Amino acid sequence: MPLPTDELLQGTLDLLILRTLTRGSMHGWAVSHRIQETSRDALRVNQGSLYPALHRLEDEGLVRSEWGVSELGRRARFYELTAAGRRQLARETATWERFAEAVQLVLRLA
Repeated sequence: MPLPTDELLQGTLDLLILRTLTRGSMHGWAVSHRIQETSRDALRVNQGSLYPALHRLEDEGLVRSEWGVSELGRRARFYELTAAGRRQLARETATWERFAEAVQLVLRLA
């Protein structure tokens, strides 16, 4: 069963997108599909959240995009990480891991 992604992804969507793009250049639908697939269908990112996040990341210089043709032969914007995006991913991953560890401690010990 999918998790309530609107609440769960608040503050983590950028991290998920950046991590997914480490696999290489992808169009938006492929990013969304890869997150869903990797999470074993627990996380589903809707287009209303995904594309504003991709545009924001691009405005911040963390990803760049260019037009290309999807595997279905359709014109699509492909996104890839920049060097700044890789650095941001490392920072956000470290923060997320500390947060997850702290939550685990409370769940086990409280």
